[in-house]
Amino acid sequence: MGMMENIQAPVATDALAREYLTFRLGGEEYGIDILKVQEIRGYENPTRIANAPAFLKGVVNLRGTIVPIVDLRVRFGCFNADGEAEYNAFTVTIVLHIGQRTIGTVVDSVSDVVEIPAEAIRPAPEMKSAIEAAYIKGLAHVGERMVILLDIESLLMSGDMGLVN
Repeated sequence: MGMMENIQAPVATDALAREYLTFRLGGEEYGIDILKVQEIRGYENPTRIANAPAFLKGVVNLRGTIVPIVDLRVRFGCFNADGEAEYNAFTVTIVLHIGQRTIGTVVDSVSDVVEIPAEAIRPAPEMKSAIEAAYIKGLAHVGERMVILLDIESLLMSGDMGLVN
């Protein structure tokens, strides 16, 4: 029975099934559209920018491109018990291609790449979350895990991030 359903699934639904890169910020797991991900790098200390907001760690030179580095943990207050964003062997920078921009985002760790069919995504309930509801596409169960799917483009392009003119 299961096989037949797959064959008859409308093409439109298949087109919506996306692969998401999942990562951790504090105790939560988030997912972003893999098509926006350019690369994943170990964290390196960026060059600081004077008077930048705390979450804008600075910039790195990535093969000739100057890339702003945003620590999403600082942006959303996902700190450890000591109230700070920890930099350790798991800390990574996810380099994203957003519109015409390349932006690095720092997260606690990267989990994996998962395919999530559109029908498995539920709207996010009104909940207390570090991340504003406007930037949450929905929630999806991946096995036993609950993944919060982010609209990373709206988030990084929003005025309060200060990355766009």
